[in-house]
Amino acid sequence: MSKQSKRYRTPNYPGVYYREAERIGGPGIEKIFYVIFKRDGKVVETKVGRQYADQMTPAKAARIRADLIEGRRKTRQEIREKEAGRWTLDKLFAAYMEHRTRKKCSRTDKVRYEKHLAARFGNMEPSEITPWHVEKLKKALAETTAEKKLSPKGKPSRLSPQSVKNVLELLRRITNWGVKTQRCPGLNFKISLAKVNNFRTEDLNRVQLRALLKVLDQETNVQVAGLMRLCLYTGLRQGELFRLQWDDLDFERGFILLRNPKGGVDEKIPMNATARDILASHPRTGSPYVFPGRGGQKRTNASEALRRIRDRAGLPRSFRPLHGLRHAFASILASSGKVDLYTLQRLLTHKSPQMTQRYAHLRDKALKHASSVTVEEIKKAIGETIKEQSNVC
Repeated sequence: MSKQSKRYRTPNYPGVYYREAERIGGPGIEKIFYVIFKRDGKVVETKVGRQYADQMTPAKAARIRADLIEGRRKTRQEIREKEAGRWTLDKLFAAYMEHRTRKKCSRTDKVRYEKHLAARFGNMEPSEITPWHVEKLKKALAETTAEKKLSPKGKPSRLSPQSVKNVLELLRRITNWGVKTQRCPGLNFKISLAKVNNFRTEDLNRVQLRALLKVLDQETNVQVAGLMRLCLYTGLRQGELFRLQWDDLDFERGFILLRNPKGGVDEKIPMNATARDILASHPRTGSPYVFPGRGGQKRTNASEALRRIRDRAGLPRSFRPLHGLRHAFASILASSGKVDLYTLQRLLTHKSPQMTQRYAHLRDKALKHASSVTVEEIKKAIGETIKEQSNVC
């Protein structure tokens, strides 16, 4: 038996032994202490620490042995086995991400988890998380929301109430998935999510629309001008416009293919006559993208040109050019009274009718006006009848 593997008894401390090995972090030899005891009729031997690295002594090892016998402490192997079987939030989130199919949403979830949840809950199992922990998270997120931070460009930026809600919803979603897949027990309470009114509808009146179209006719940046025109006449989202390729345009059948839209599944929307004219007359640069960015690559930004056009048209500074034009497209359709909300939902590629419901009041107003036309016609008919009767008399 080698010097390192030989086991020595310690005087005055039954069940405590040591082996000798090279010292960690310094020259020479140090003792590695072990304890031996019986549990459930079986002999258990476990390492408790090193002489210098862990500042272990025979007396300290004896106290640890007593705790192990009384069940107040677990052996290192038991701890490792428990850790291996523990579904901590870190481990649960990693497994959850492997099962995700929507990569776009997964990237967002990953950022939210790493930024707001990993440090707080990463080493905890869902059942160990208490309402107190969640309240502390809410408070921290609320303070982040209230704290005005500066972006790299020196402009104020803040975490929105909707973003706070999204973080809490992610925590709930991960823990619920762990229960659903029978990996671990879930939370012992329900996370309450605050209702956030995140519906912001922007619109343009006729004067503003005329001013904007006039500026677009004079705009030298034909890429951004075409981008805004197509947004106004189709209601496409910014990301969908940036990703739009010439191969996605079916001029023969009159459809536009939306690849990897917000909902995650490719969709087709009709290409109306004006959109067709805009696309047919738009210059081709040799890039596969209809509105390419630098070097013909996919566009990632157009904010500077969009703001300049907005200001030249005299539109409010709060108006978000592309998002606002999408709202304008939807508002015009809803106000016409000729398009039902389901059709509008399909045109806007909303996955939920709740998103389209924000335009319901505009359609209701148009329908009320249409209904009043019927009343006016009846009144006219009654008036003409009375007039005819009086003439006969």
